[in-house]
Amino acid sequence: MKKYERFDHTADLGLEICGRTKKELFANAALALFDVMIQEIDPPKKRGGKERVKTITVQGADVGDLLVNFLRELLYWFNGLGWVLNRASIPACGNKKLVAQCVVESYNSKQHLIKTEIKAVTYHQLSVEKTKTGWKARVIFDV
Repeated sequence: MKKYERFDHTADLGLEICGRTKKELFANAALALFDVMIQEIDPPKKRGGKERVKTITVQGADVGDLLVNFLRELLYWFNGLGWVLNRASIPACGNKKLVAQCVVESYNSKQHLIKTEIKAVTYHQLSVEKTKTGWKARVIFDV
């Protein structure tokens, strides 16, 4: 199963994200966000980066709102705090609340190249649904 796939959207960037479980969907969404934004020159383990684990709790009115709020928080981590996500796991995920454990490191222009500048996570054409094979979401980002 593909973790995510880009799709074209006028002046914006769309991602279709998949996961076998809702937890995997959210973890894949976090990784997809950073994968489209950042290109790593060397893998974190190879360069001996100073990784740290950050735990966050996010809430939303429903699963779609929860996904948008989660991605917005991660986008703030990059733009506001200068953190790059390396890995994510979701120990708890309901329809209105999730807990994420994220392995992050500080952005370093010698180790990270910015591929795509994402300005915002939008609700435009947002969808999150359970499918026969797991979960699928479509999210559009303002670039």
